[in-house]
Amino acid sequence: MAKPKDRINIVYSTNPDFSYETNQNSEAETLPPPQQNLKIMLDKKARAGKQVTLVSGFTGHSDDLETLSKSLKNLCGSGGSAKDGEILIQGDHRDKVLNFLISKGYKAKKAGG
Repeated sequence: MAKPKDRINIVYSTNPDFSYETNQNSEAETLPPPQQNLKIMLDKKARAGKQVTLVSGFTGHSDDLETLSKSLKNLCGSGGSAKDGEILIQGDHRDKVLNFLISKGYKAKKAGG
């Protein structure tokens, strides 16, 4: 039986066959690179005018996202972060990132203006 804090939307049920939905972190499996649909864009909203390269659309485990993020940050020689299926790299490195991702077999394209 699920702990009360893990239950979603149901407080109590009189049905003896009822099963509670639980709040478990079920991350999607990491898709292989040719099935990933990554978008690379330049963003400077709410960043005090600083530019960042944003790679979005990654589907998979956070560990795989961190690994890809680390290799992109090493390639560009700059800092950044990775969370919620997005990778932020400080500075405008769209062309480098696009060429790297395509060479690794990812389906990637530039997006935005």
